Amino acid sequence: MSDEEGPSVEKTNSEDSSLPEQELESVEEPQAVEETESVEEPQTAEDTETVVEAESLESPQPVDADVVDSAEAADGEVADEDEDEAVDELTDDESANEVTTVIPVVPADDAPPTEVVDEAPATEAIDEQTEQFEPPAVVVPPKPPRPEFVQQYDTQKFEPIQQQYEPVVREPAVVAPPVPQQQQQQPEAPASTSSRKWVKPAIAVGAIFAVAAIAYGVDIFTSSGKTPRGTQVAGVDIGDLTPADAEATLRAQLGPRLVEPVAVHAGGVDSEIVPASAGVDVDWSATLSGVNAQPINPITRITSFFGSREVPVVSTVDQQALDTSMAQLAANSDRAPVEGAVVFENGKATGVSPAAGQALETQKAGSTFAAEWSDGGVVDLPVDEVPVTVTQAGVDRALQEVAIPAVSGDVVVNGRDGKVATLGVDQIGEVLTFTPDGSGGLTPQYNTDAAIKILTPQLVSTEVQPKDASFTFAGGKPSVVPGVVGDLINWPDTVKELPVLLGSTASRATPAVYGPVPPALTTEAAEALGINEVIGEFTTGGFEYASGVNIGLAASEIDGAVIKPGDTFSLNEYTGPRGAAQGYVESGIINNGRPDKAVGGGISQLATTLYNATYFAGMDDVAHTEHSYYISRYPEAREATIFDGAIDLQFRNPAKTGVMIETIATSSNITVRIWGTKTVDVTSTTGPRTSPTSPNTVTLPEGPGCVASSGAPGFTVSDTRVITDHASGAEISSNTRTVKYDPVPIVKCE
Repeated sequence: MSDEEGPSVEKTNSEDSSLPEQELESVEEPQAVEETESVEEPQTAEDTETVVEAESLESPQPVDADVVDSAEAADGEVADEDEDEAVDELTDDESANEVTTVIPVVPADDAPPTEVVDEAPATEAIDEQTEQFEPPAVVVPPKPPRPEFVQQYDTQKFEPIQQQYEPVVREPAVVAPPVPQQQQQQPEAPASTSSRKWVKPAIAVGAIFAVAAIAYGVDIFTSSGKTPRGTQVAGVDIGDLTPADAEATLRAQLGPRLVEPVAVHAGGVDSEIVPASAGVDVDWSATLSGVNAQPINPITRITSFFGSREVPVVSTVDQQALDTSMAQLAANSDRAPVEGAVVFENGKATGVSPAAGQALETQKAGSTFAAEWSDGGVVDLPVDEVPVTVTQAGVDRALQEVAIPAVSGDVVVNGRDGKVATLGVDQIGEVLTFTPDGSGGLTPQYNTDAAIKILTPQLVSTEVQPKDASFTFAGGKPSVVPGVVGDLINWPDTVKELPVLLGSTASRATPAVYGPVPPALTTEAAEALGINEVIGEFTTGGFEYASGVNIGLAASEIDGAVIKPGDTFSLNEYTGPRGAAQGYVESGIINNGRPDKAVGGGISQLATTLYNATYFAGMDDVAHTEHSYYISRYPEAREATIFDGAIDLQFRNPAKTGVMIETIATSSNITVRIWGTKTVDVTSTTGPRTSPTSPNTVTLPEGPGCVASSGAPGFTVSDTRVITDHASGAEISSNTRTVKYDPVPIVKCE
């Protein structure tokens, strides 16, 4: 032992046995020799006497950690040296059979009393070992006191009075079995202080792991047969439920959302779609099959308390209903691109900025909606961008280089006699337009026809209109009236410089270009037509006054009409509209098989007369229509009706010479003559009436709308026309036409 150790009292086995039992219980547990060096020891043996039974110890017992810590704090500077000396002394005394460890008890003045737990079991164990093995005691000589410790502590305070010890609570000591003699000759070195510091933390960690293992087992047991904790489907928590309860919960909370509108966003358009209406439903079994079994990984189980795992909804789709829904959405979301353009308004040019269009990708959009409708947010549907062909730069260039200069002033065309025609700035937009050039720009387009339409009326008074040669019947024979050559503005030549004029900001005027224009029928051409004799003529009568007025007006329109060789004549086209504005009046017509009245009625009599005149002149029948029932003043199967805009009379001139129409109208009859050069003869043969039919009786309310009729039977009849050569008499053609007339109903006005 080192000289610096405190005093110690040697105790024999006999002295130990004389101690009462309660005194043994209050004795401090043995501590390692080296640790006693750091504690202040009493100066006298009587004050510090403490006996430790060495026979019961296999090796020196550890010192209480609290005492060691306080001692180390007080004398940390000499701790290492003392430990080395203590170890050397123990090693040298190999002949000792008993090791007695002296523990100085240095209670603090203010230390609270400690509780002593009955340590009888430990004492009994020590006694038993003492009886089995009793080596001689080792007496540790007293250690001189350290001066500084003597000054610090008052040794008179530590009198070893038995009844003054307070019980100290300690765990029962574990007594090792006796160690053979040869093993005790070399005692083990005391454990270091640093290794003993890890004992309590190790025990704590072990306890934590034990508790965690128990909790893990309990969690596995209680969650068996249930869905994993934290499992969600479309935001519905189905974790820690049986499969049946999970499905019931999911149906109860997710099912109603199938009939609720889901917000969708397609490009720049927001809309709503009801999943059920779009053919979307939930495959419940497939959805729940995506829920995993209970996890074994303890980390996963722990994290499930603080998070969730989303299981996707598996949807079923009625593809036809989904396609229909996407098509309806596309009708609202698709947007045609806005092409860049230049427009004119109120004499000003402005640019239209291009904007790309969009088109819903219906197939992808349907798949996206079916997959994401249950997520609870807005479903973003894919759209294709429809690009534009004109860029903003192209618009700006066309605006600055063409459009703005074009509206810088009026364009003027100077005519004769100081007259002018003006294309105003507010009319430029009718003439100048722009089309994409395919390279992002705009190409100007100049509509010269529109410009001519605007300018022509302003200078028509400066022109001489051409007039066709015509015929007059003075003296009973036709003679040619010479035509007039016109002097008209050549507008295409006049406006051909329009692009230059519109692009100029200085001079914007140009002269009108005049030129001669021959008539459609020149004098020479009229004289060469061979119109010198009547080749066909027919007269009808018996019409009422109102019909006579209309017949006279229409006859005057076609009087003098010339049909060149090979041309076709149309009565409706030649007369034009036949309404009240043209002087026509209301007269009789046939409406739906019965008599009626309308403006322009009676013209059918002129049509019948003209048809028969051309019939005998040898003209080709192009189009004509018989009346629905027979009118007695017309030849059977050789008559025609007409109605403005619906039923027409047309014939073609097959001859090599021209023909001309002459009309002679009176208050009682109408005559039509066809003049030309006679080359054919025509005969007509009318067949007998067949298949007679009786009329029906129709009763109508009396009034202006009712025209009484006695009725007439219907029948079928045919006509045969034979054309022969006028010079040789040879037959050229023979055609038969069969007509079925309806019975004229008996109309009663009551």
